[in-house]
Amino acid sequence: MNHFGIVIMAAGKGTRLKSALPKVLHTVGGKALLLHVIDAAKTAVTAENILVVVGHQADRVEAAATPTGVRFVLQPEQLGTGHALQCVQQWFHANKIAPPENLLVLSGDVPLIRPETIEELRDTHLREHAAMTILTAIPDDPTGYGRVLRKQDGSDDVAGIIEQKSLSDDMLATPERLREINSGIYAFDTQKLFDRLGRLQNTNSSGEFYLTDVAAMMVNDEERVIAIPADSVDEVLGANTIAEMMHLDASLRERTTTKLMAQGVTIFRPETVTIDASVEVAADTVLEPFTQLLGKTKVGPNCRIRSYSVIENCVVGEGVLIRNGSILTDSIIGDGAQLGPYCHIRPESHIGANAHVGNFVETKKTTLGEGSKANHLAYLGDAVIGTGSNIGAGVITCNYDGVNKHRTTIGNGVFVGSDSTLVAPLTVESGAYIAAGSSITEDVPADALALARARQVTKPDWAKRKREALQEARKAHT
Repeated sequence: MNHFGIVIMAAGKGTRLKSALPKVLHTVGGKALLLHVIDAAKTAVTAENILVVVGHQADRVEAAATPTGVRFVLQPEQLGTGHALQCVQQWFHANKIAPPENLLVLSGDVPLIRPETIEELRDTHLREHAAMTILTAIPDDPTGYGRVLRKQDGSDDVAGIIEQKSLSDDMLATPERLREINSGIYAFDTQKLFDRLGRLQNTNSSGEFYLTDVAAMMVNDEERVIAIPADSVDEVLGANTIAEMMHLDASLRERTTTKLMAQGVTIFRPETVTIDASVEVAADTVLEPFTQLLGKTKVGPNCRIRSYSVIENCVVGEGVLIRNGSILTDSIIGDGAQLGPYCHIRPESHIGANAHVGNFVETKKTTLGEGSKANHLAYLGDAVIGTGSNIGAGVITCNYDGVNKHRTTIGNGVFVGSDSTLVAPLTVESGAYIAAGSSITEDVPADALALARARQVTKPDWAKRKREALQEARKAHT
């Protein structure tokens, strides 16, 4: 941490959300608020140069963010943003780590903050040799936000930050001059910041230490404090209610669909689809209305995902057709495969190239080989199926004995007739043929025919005699 570091504020409760979940762990765009901010921050500095200030349910927040490689500072009592930075200062001292020359402070609940904005804030701060650089925004209605006062119109230099409750009658009478708000995102010369943290006072109605007071100190000390506006007000807004959270979610998802369409993806009715921010879709793929692509899903080129399909954490190859209402989770789909409608591909399934999985077919921990087909009403669990095999309608791999799961292995070019049950553990070797309606409990050799059903008995005129007997009984009864 020599040149530049980032601090992310993530210690608050988010009381107005009325939720037991820490505020920064609420999800928008398929990912926790805090993880969006960390991802954006990592474009400007390395993960080890990012400090996340945790407090409320610190263990839970740390568990969610630890895989990103960031480090954590504990704020045991949430006594304001100024106090959070005091904890950061103490962390450097306690760990005998030299702080970076500059610190950029982000909020953990602003998921729309763009990497480009963070980089612009960093670069402007360094270029202008400022003591403090404030990221601002200009909303349609600034009510409730602290206002940034510039020394003169058109100047980068800041005269101060005034909270809403401190605005004078004259200021309120000319609101068009006071629309620029403080986003709560700053860059600091670290030493100049740390020199003033000990002078903060909490003589206010909330009893907290405010980081905005540092701006006033620096202006009074004739240090340079400047401000730059964000391109969009949305990217600096946090969320204090579930309704506001959903506004951020909608904005983030709109950003995602716009980006994908610019990359050559066709999305019909983009306002109806749900695509998480971490999803990747290649060009020339078509997404129909009301599809959902979730988690870390990757979809290759020239695919078509039809309406009401839900795909989560899957890798989908090239030229795949997924018909209406199919559900796919944690699985791999090979090139040219055709799925659905209404199939259920459960975790750890691998559907091979040009394989077909039809309506109301369910797979779990199953490999369906290249060109194999299961077109109707089948359950394939804990199965490995070779290439070019056909699984008939109503086939079930009986993989669970009430205690343990067992595997069914089916070779290449196998035909499994309709309504057969394959009782695992079981191996059906290549080229074998299983007659419809069989219950197979023993291994089947290659190229063999296996039948396991009762011999058919046909009784001529039985039905006729039954009907006649019933008619005689009715007559006798009347």
